[in-house]
Amino acid sequence: MNTLFDKIWDAHVVQKVEDGPTQLYIDRLYCHEVTSPQAFDELRRRGIGCLRPEKIFCMPDHNIPTINQERPIEEPISRKQVETLVKNAEEFNLELFGMMHSKNGIIHIVGPELGLTLPGMTIVCGDSHTSTHGAMGAIAFGIGTSEVGMVMASQSILQQKPKVMRISIEGLPGKGVTAKDIALYIMSKMTTSGATGYFVEYAGSAIRSLSMEGRLTLCNLSIEMGARGGMVAPDEITFEYIKGREYAPKGEAWERAVTYWKSLHSDEDAIFDKEYTFRAEDIEPRITYGTNPGMGMGITERIPALESIDEAGRASYIKSLEYMNFAPGESLLGHPIDYVFIGSCTNGRIEDFRAFAQIVKGRKRADNVTAWVVPGSWNVQRQIVKEGIDKILKDAGFEIRQPGCSACLAMNEDKIPEGKYCVSTSNRNFEGRQGPGSRTILASPYVAAAAAVTGCITDPRELL
Repeated sequence: MNTLFDKIWDAHVVQKVEDGPTQLYIDRLYCHEVTSPQAFDELRRRGIGCLRPEKIFCMPDHNIPTINQERPIEEPISRKQVETLVKNAEEFNLELFGMMHSKNGIIHIVGPELGLTLPGMTIVCGDSHTSTHGAMGAIAFGIGTSEVGMVMASQSILQQKPKVMRISIEGLPGKGVTAKDIALYIMSKMTTSGATGYFVEYAGSAIRSLSMEGRLTLCNLSIEMGARGGMVAPDEITFEYIKGREYAPKGEAWERAVTYWKSLHSDEDAIFDKEYTFRAEDIEPRITYGTNPGMGMGITERIPALESIDEAGRASYIKSLEYMNFAPGESLLGHPIDYVFIGSCTNGRIEDFRAFAQIVKGRKRADNVTAWVVPGSWNVQRQIVKEGIDKILKDAGFEIRQPGCSACLAMNEDKIPEGKYCVSTSNRNFEGRQGPGSRTILASPYVAAAAAVTGCITDPRELL
């Protein structure tokens, strides 16, 4: 009667503190430049090293530029943070995939593509979107900087066991509907706090039909409805994705691993603290209209009327629309946009660039649009070239940048100017998230591509 979450959690319990938290063993710590410096300083202060350095992987991603990475970083704070990570990794004998390294990229894209992220693991990183890795059938969640230090020192962490929720999507997604649209739909129904305190397992025929890339996108966005993390039970799609990757088990170890991984599913009679079911047929390509990811709608729908918003949420609803310069009841189809961003740990995988190229092929980038096309890793960049996607994009007037977090967040040089609209495949549309005063419309790679070639918000189904 165990859930998938219970099975993995219970296998990693070191000890339970009476009337307190659980000491949980951690299989993998991912480390980037933003949330690790204080953790390393704490180790130095205590005169200790990392207990199991071979379990820790470091790479810069948030602050790195996406052009001229071969040159020193110009922005002083970003340069300092990246240099500090390099020094810390060397001092504590940790694996580092630095800038321009063939394995560098956004940490939540690199982990799965190298086979570092595996089913049944516990995985942490000082970054909320660590939930991404749960798509592989793992328990993965973001932690604070002091907890990063705790894991470095002890390879374990103190955690209260969260409640478990199952969200099932039944049926098959329609034309132009991606995992991003499914996630935005769920968030609009659950709100940005609807899963607070829960670990979410995604299930149902629509989820099983998703590719590994799609599942990674879905779990990435779990955090945006308040969840501690999201996960999908591993299956043949998972095993096929992992097989042959650099850090994946090989030979007899592979056979043993798959035998174990096949046991990682919720038992038929497992009891969840909460359950929700939605229909895939109710989901169309989606966009956001406000300043949190839950403020979304189908692309052919209109912004909700004020009367349809509960009284507690009306003030923030009005504030959001004022910031975005939208009106209640307005349709956004045909609304001009200024920027398009495809990339981030949400939609920076090869499948996302295939989708983007599918729409822009044979068309041209609209004159009024600045487009930032940013692969999530050097591995994705190499695949783009190998598949000829780079030529399709170049012919359509798009330039491919170097890997990094880029315009997902304004911590590097890729910032959206004040007042400009950006259709973005990233994960957050908060005020100023992509730059002071920037206006973000979250969408899938299909919707982003359609906007990039028409210059306005367009239903991608018209171009597919």
